[in-house]
Amino acid sequence: MSTGTARVLADRLPAVLGEAFGEPVGPPHDVDLLSGGASSQLWAFSLPGRGRYVLRLAPPVATRVPMTTEAAAIAAAARAGVPVPAVVCASDAREPFGAAFLVMEHVEGEARPARVLRDPALAAARRSFAADCGHALGAVARSEPVPALELPDQVAHYRSVLDDLGAAVPTFEWAFRVLERDRPPAPDRPTVVHGDFRLGNLLVDEHGLRAVLDWELVHLGDPVEDLGWLCAKAWRFGARPPVGGIGQRAELLDAYEEVSGTRVDERALAWWEAFSALKWGVICLVQASRHLVGGERSVELAAIGRRVAEVELDLLEVLP
Repeated sequence: MSTGTARVLADRLPAVLGEAFGEPVGPPHDVDLLSGGASSQLWAFSLPGRGRYVLRLAPPVATRVPMTTEAAAIAAAARAGVPVPAVVCASDAREPFGAAFLVMEHVEGEARPARVLRDPALAAARRSFAADCGHALGAVARSEPVPALELPDQVAHYRSVLDDLGAAVPTFEWAFRVLERDRPPAPDRPTVVHGDFRLGNLLVDEHGLRAVLDWELVHLGDPVEDLGWLCAKAWRFGARPPVGGIGQRAELLDAYEEVSGTRVDERALAWWEAFSALKWGVICLVQASRHLVGGERSVELAAIGRRVAEVELDLLEVLP
């Protein structure tokens, strides 16, 4: 399938890119399906005399912002100083690739958590990781909101998702009540929130953070949401340090303050970390449901569902 799809993409890319660049381009070569991309398909390709690019195709189920909104958010983030790939073009139409798409410049680096956590070649990047993330998230919070971004109530959303599943998880019910009771005040001015800022969506090389990827969940909200998600236990991949399994909270928060000008209330960060655990638990249930109802039989989805018990323990440890 990949070979046939690669041929179709190679045939159709020149017209799309010619319009984007304002001049004819030659046929792409070295068209390769990339690993990663849990929902979207990622294809890398090269253009004669121009370098390497990545084409991302939207998944068939709409669980993300439109591609044009994502592209606009990435461009705004770049203007604010967030390291991101340069966007070439984007479209919400299904033609000519059969799905909405986004084309961006290829950035060299490593995103696989196991490599980021352990590769000796990335030792220097690990030393600066928490500060790099703090600087990047400070810039995300300063970036100009694009008009199409929504301001969702995260607690209400995941409460609704859990209710729709009809799943009975007493620990989650208790966690929702505690989090509603102790919820920090909403910020006076909602800011841009990346929505999935974590290992796996961060590209690093031996010098540090190179690019923040995967903006498909971008929205408006409390910027501490991104900080809490990055520190969630699920995204430490078994390592102990709280910031992505690599760095310390103090490094993250100091760097965030340098760029944003705002000191994060550590109680608010603890609340968002706890919410992140609950959110991940609900997502685990959703993934398991995809398998159990027979719509997508998958050992991987079933295994994710078994992690609900881990999340219950995490919640019992972090909530009063």
